Amino acid sequence: MTATAFCPLTWLYAPGDRPHVVAKALASGADVVVVDLEDAVAPDRKEYARAATAELLTEPPPVPVHVRINAVDGPLAAADLAAVAPRPGLAGLRLPKVTCAGQVARVAARTETVQGPPPADGSGPPLYALLETALAIERAYAIASAHPSLCGVSIGEADLRADLGVRQDSGLDWCRARVVVAARAAGLAPPAQSVHPDIRDLEGLAASCAHGRALGFLGRAAIHPRQLPIIERAYLPTDRELEEAETVIKAATADRGAQALPDGRFIDAAVVAAARRTLALARRC
Repeated sequence: MTATAFCPLTWLYAPGDRPHVVAKALASGADVVVVDLEDAVAPDRKEYARAATAELLTEPPPVPVHVRINAVDGPLAAADLAAVAPRPGLAGLRLPKVTCAGQVARVAARTETVQGPPPADGSGPPLYALLETALAIERAYAIASAHPSLCGVSIGEADLRADLGVRQDSGLDWCRARVVVAARAAGLAPPAQSVHPDIRDLEGLAASCAHGRALGFLGRAAIHPRQLPIIERAYLPTDRELEEAETVIKAATADRGAQALPDGRFIDAAVVAAARRTLALARRC
């Protein structure tokens, strides 16, 4: 995460076969809108959703739009990619049910083909892999480092919970931590949290976001606009955190060596780097 990078905190899903819902999502204040061609769309509506999404992306929308295609090794993925990957309004592709690095590499190759000659760095549109099975979690780092076009990984917790037979939310914490570590080890941004499925439970959403932030996540996917301000508030630095970060930077500017602050806190290069990240996030990076 650099001081000039865009740091989205809210990723709002909208079904691709409901253009009016997508339009509302674009006006919701979400940092990124994810148009879903997969789970949110019934089988007999897939073709319409694909065509409507391709039309939407003819011109760049007012906020970045990602598209979640159908399963990468399924029968619909090739048509999804052909329809949306060449569109100038596409900001990213979300790849569901990824289980190996080869799937990411194959999607990257396909999107380079439909877009014409690849850029000098060999990259196509930004790709984001969704890890939704035990096998995917086991291969998290291999997937996260699969291709230069891969810009992020995250967990699909509903599918993962079903695959593992997990009953308590805390049962996913090891998986969450593993994906956070894999993303950072691969040089990717911290992953966003999976959706909170109860759109009325804003208190539970806030508590879950606080837990996710403590685990190293940055931002969260949402399924309703009312969840957006809760997520943003949970992930932006508090006034106290900003004050502490500013104190650290001020002290480090005056004396670049390791030192103890008047309140007893010890600071060194790692603490200073964390303080800079806090200030950058407050500026939305």
